[in-house]
Amino acid sequence: MTYQETLNWMFAQLPMYQKQGKTAFKKDLTNTVNLAQYLNNPERRFKSIHVAGTNGKGSTSHMIASILQEAGYKVGLYTSPHLKDFRERIKINGQVVSKQFVMRFIKRNKPFFEANNLSFFEMTVGMAFDYFAKQKVDIAVVEVGMGGRLDSTNIITPEVSVITNIGLDHTQFLGDTLEEIAHEKGGIIKPNIPVVIGETQHETTAVFKALSEQNNAAITFADSSVVEFYESDLKGSYQEKNKKTVVSTVNALQDLGYSISKNNIKSGFLNTVKNTGLLGRWQILQNTPKVVCDTGHNKEGLTYVMNQLKNESYNTLHIVFGVVNDKDLDSILHLLPKEATYYFCKPEISRGLDEKILQERFKIERLYGKSYNSVNEAYISALNEASDEDLVFVGGSTFVVAEII
Repeated sequence: MTYQETLNWMFAQLPMYQKQGKTAFKKDLTNTVNLAQYLNNPERRFKSIHVAGTNGKGSTSHMIASILQEAGYKVGLYTSPHLKDFRERIKINGQVVSKQFVMRFIKRNKPFFEANNLSFFEMTVGMAFDYFAKQKVDIAVVEVGMGGRLDSTNIITPEVSVITNIGLDHTQFLGDTLEEIAHEKGGIIKPNIPVVIGETQHETTAVFKALSEQNNAAITFADSSVVEFYESDLKGSYQEKNKKTVVSTVNALQDLGYSISKNNIKSGFLNTVKNTGLLGRWQILQNTPKVVCDTGHNKEGLTYVMNQLKNESYNTLHIVFGVVNDKDLDSILHLLPKEATYYFCKPEISRGLDEKILQERFKIERLYGKSYNSVNEAYISALNEASDEDLVFVGGSTFVVAEII
């Protein structure tokens, strides 16, 4: 199979949460454990950092990886979802995995995948761990896909566990309360492994303290720690919390003997995009008119993004917006500015919400605009309508952002 044929097989033949939603979610690690054994347990052949959380785990993972790269380590980075190319999920020192490795891995292991009915995510985690082991990375930063306790990545024993924050997202899988979700995400806390919590929340603090005590895991609440301020090339104001989480994680690594200097930290923050290729986090696509995109899509993520928008100067705000069909619109509509002009669109996936349904739902909340047949059509219309002094924002879904980057 060619590279494209390999991807087509991966996407078409196997369940994938991004495309299918709830039916692709497996509350069991048996498949992942069996796959790891079949691959000779690659996850045991490299050190790792495990990053979970409702928001910020992608940015946090990339910043940690960038700092470790600046310190001279060979750093693996596993994240999801991808924006443009599947290979964005698996990187070493910012370089994506080769097409040849992806093709060979699938061809070699396809009979096992088919016989065991592995999900897209299980298979991809196995691919990443196999790649990191064979490339002999010094350490890999591994982002949880969803949840934590039963996520396929949770077969690693990391140097440090990181949980950025807890919000009401994926409630159909993880629970209806912050406490329940915290328990699921807290499932990455391992015996005798330090854990960094990004945000102190009344509903979740007791859960994390209990889990850390049960596991004899030293716990640090990053937002309660005094850490030095660092500038970053990730410009969203919401990154301030993530940066504190990153510094606390680096402190924990230094305590374990990792050689990371203050200059490494400074350079790592300033060169995160350059070092890791991170896309879609308050990314400025052009300046006249100013166009910004952001992948924040749930209540907590959009709260940060909308607060950032309030700090911008413009004459008129144009918002290109689309969501998936299982999005809890009631939780986000009140966050969106009524003075904006909206361009409603459907991301080009089966789970995309019809743009006319989205338009009608927004109209109830007095959020007005036109609907378009595609993300690209909505985006072009917004650019045509905007003057040089206006601001165009693109978001609502990772998939919307992916189509315009």
